[in-house]
Amino acid sequence: MRIKTFPLWFVAAMAILAFSLPGHAAVFNPKSFTLKNGLQVVVISNHRAPVVTHMIYYKVGAMDEPPGKSGIAHYLEHLMFKGTKTLKPGEFSATVARNGGQENAFTSQDYTGYYQSVASDRLEEMMKIEADRMTNLVLSNEAIEPERKVVAEERRSRIENNPSGKLNEQADAAQYMNHPYRIPIIGWDHEVNALTREDLLTFYRAWYAPNNAVLVVSGDVTVDSVRPLAEKYYGVIPARALPKRPEWREPPQSADRRVTYKHKQVRQPTWSRRYLAPSYATGPAEHTYALQVLAQILGGGSTSRLYKTLAVEEKVAASAGAWYDADARGPGQFSLYGSPRPGQKLEDVEALAEKEIARLLKDGVTAQEVKDAVQRLQDAAIFARDSVSGPARIIGSALMVGMTIEQVENWPEQIGAVTVDTVNAAAKAVFSQTGTVTAVLLPEKTS
Repeated sequence: MRIKTFPLWFVAAMAILAFSLPGHAAVFNPKSFTLKNGLQVVVISNHRAPVVTHMIYYKVGAMDEPPGKSGIAHYLEHLMFKGTKTLKPGEFSATVARNGGQENAFTSQDYTGYYQSVASDRLEEMMKIEADRMTNLVLSNEAIEPERKVVAEERRSRIENNPSGKLNEQADAAQYMNHPYRIPIIGWDHEVNALTREDLLTFYRAWYAPNNAVLVVSGDVTVDSVRPLAEKYYGVIPARALPKRPEWREPPQSADRRVTYKHKQVRQPTWSRRYLAPSYATGPAEHTYALQVLAQILGGGSTSRLYKTLAVEEKVAASAGAWYDADARGPGQFSLYGSPRPGQKLEDVEALAEKEIARLLKDGVTAQEVKDAVQRLQDAAIFARDSVSGPARIIGSALMVGMTIEQVENWPEQIGAVTVDTVNAAAKAVFSQTGTVTAVLLPEKTS
């Protein structure tokens, strides 16, 4: 269940960027250049330890999949480790391990990423093998079919055997009437089972190109040491014409929906209400910053409005909060959630949350609430500054959803400009709309 207050890169960014105040000094101080083939390279120097994180982001995710071929972006991510024209299946991971490194990959609705963390003197080897699989992937049926079973098992563990995962999948399908965010990243079983080798290769050849990627190198490096390596290994890969992306938009929604899922594994009922909201890509910008402050006021910990009312004063809820996700190429989401204490009713959690929203729309927020929320945001996760991989994730994810390095680094100024009026306007824009999805998870009664 995506219970979070802010997107991952943004939480860390807030922490790191807080150190830029006052004076708005650069925090990451990244250096960026673009190769002739269109690959953007970002270098973030951090010489605290002789280690480096090497990350390649492709601006392609589940939302870019052809109709009827859900799960192909995630499935391909798995298969990227299965060998190239120069590396045998499994040799990529073996090379990383042999060099004392760690690796992983991830697929979202908006992008796909691959990374390795190694000693800084091993960076060249990571660049060599990562650039190799950007263009030389080999897919055989001997590799494809076993990995299809791995993906199926992943779906069973994360979705089919996880009541919260199952509810969220159904809620997303109800939330979006048109946008591909309604389709799960891992895909529908019947469509993943029908994907062919040619489907996978077509998707790979269409999107895995230097002009659709961003390379981020963070750690004990300099731009002068990274540039020749990037030119040597990535610069020789030719750019390719990219497919035209549909301009997905949600139509006006005129009905609220309610999704209820019951399962015998459920011990604690949960309730959430989800609203479509502006994202960094869809704007307006003044709402996205104000909604971050609003999420903190409503659901940012034990002093937030929802927790204080539902859990502390009324003693109805065991947990209550809110999260807002602006980190998307498509529409964002703002969500309220709560879970009742033993012996209390889920309906009372819902009623009290609705009462809090009605009070918010009637009376608005206070200047002190806004001031405190902004301060908490700027003070969050302060130790992220010392991370090697954190800055790479922050910058890479932001660039993938259409932000710029300057926007990330100027975050304290933007969040500091939020006012009572802008928070109240953003709340009214989100909470006054029709088209909400209420998601309820209940225990299945047994005889």
